Amino acid sequence: MLQTKRILAYLKTVVDKRSRPKMFLTYDRISRVLLCGLLSVVPGALLHALGVFSCCAGFLVTWFFSSAIYLALATLKVTPSGKAVLITGCDTGFGHALALHLHKQGFKVLAGCLDENGEGAERLRHSKSSNRLHVVQMDISSQEQLAKALKKVKSLLRPKEVLWGLVNNAAINTHGAVEWVAIDTYRKICNVNLFGTIAVTKTFLPLIRQARGRVVNIGSVRGRLPTPLGSAYDIAKYGIEGFNADLRNEMRRFGVNVSLIEPGNYTAGTNILTARDVHHYEKSMWAEMDQEVKDAYGKDFFDQAIQFHLSCACSGNPDVSEVIYAMTEALTQQFPQSRYQPMDIFLYLMVFISQHFPEWVYDYLFIEFLFKKGF
Repeated sequence: MLQTKRILAYLKTVVDKRSRPKMFLTYDRISRVLLCGLLSVVPGALLHALGVFSCCAGFLVTWFFSSAIYLALATLKVTPSGKAVLITGCDTGFGHALALHLHKQGFKVLAGCLDENGEGAERLRHSKSSNRLHVVQMDISSQEQLAKALKKVKSLLRPKEVLWGLVNNAAINTHGAVEWVAIDTYRKICNVNLFGTIAVTKTFLPLIRQARGRVVNIGSVRGRLPTPLGSAYDIAKYGIEGFNADLRNEMRRFGVNVSLIEPGNYTAGTNILTARDVHHYEKSMWAEMDQEVKDAYGKDFFDQAIQFHLSCACSGNPDVSEVIYAMTEALTQQFPQSRYQPMDIFLYLMVFISQHFPEWVYDYLFIEFLFKKGF
């Protein structure tokens, strides 16, 4: 596993926080400014043909003004007054941090927690004011709890207050090769990460539609970058991609903006996969495997995979502020983006390669070179 450790150390060097852009100048905005430059070639050529500018000057002037207009529009925000935001999965991770952040911004926050009496829910209650931050019991895989949550949310909205935002954040994670993971585990992951998101959206969408508000779905870089030994989580996030795209187009007529957040690797900052989880899955997976599958893969490879996932459990960026910033932008920008990608430059480029290059390029760079070399 020495080679795996070297790979992880290399990745950590590549994505060093000092190389990240400032919050305002995110990679998303940088890429859009570059796109403005690409599109400026045509009007620049037209200005040159009309004799207004030289070709180079016309290009630069067009690029400057188009970029300035885009960046100016990106700074326009809605006011939090009279607006409530419902967030799922606030026990820990992104949801917990976002609840505290939006409260500071002046929003009424309805923090959905899997356990309303748990440690995370108690921290939310004790750290902020009770009139603008409320904990709501919400197991998103239970339609009964969602119905009760809807009644509570309606009772918490004061006259002239609206449910402005819905943030579908709750998710769970697992690992293992396709032949290792039990079908019931696939169902459990999808029931929470995919069908739970759909159920929450269907429950609260009438309120969002009436407010002409926002729906923010939390996907993942793994919704566009397939990873070995991660199919149960990946298929749910791929499903979120499709659900988000269809919902965005359906809600356009109602003035509801739907955005997708695709975080990179923030495992260390969210605890979505812990060493305890890995050890728990390890025992159950190996015990439930058919003997033929055990013989085909071998215990040595299985143990190496477990060690790799143990290293992944503490990997990634522990600072989730980039993701919280993207979520907040999706809720507060007058003209929100359809997609936000708070991730390091390495993953940002790998997403571009996976979407625009032949599959074999991605398979070699990301799978053969980085993952397979670790086993």
